[in-house]
Amino acid sequence: MEQSAFDAFQVIGDPSRRKMLMLLSAENLTINSLAEHFEMSRPAVSKHVKILHNAGFISIEDIGRERYCSLKKDGFEELQAWLSYFDEFWTVKLKKLETLLNNKLPN
Repeated sequence: MEQSAFDAFQVIGDPSRRKMLMLLSAENLTINSLAEHFEMSRPAVSKHVKILHNAGFISIEDIGRERYCSLKKDGFEELQAWLSYFDEFWTVKLKKLETLLNNKLPN
């Protein structure tokens, strides 16, 4: 599993960043449009956007004077890889338990 400079779970641990990701899942937004959804300063929103961008969760494209944010899969892939590891772990454990129970129970 490739390690980014940011821990993906720390990145999504912030409720404001999670909300930004949810908003961007509906549509691409400018940083100003994102800022309208929060009761924080525009520079604070920009700081969160920069963290999401650096961690691979969003891309930023300059179009004219506006900077548009859109979701990017890189950060999510790190989360998915981590979750998949534990999905497999529990699948193996539950299959072993099933085998054990099937061998113990009378037919």
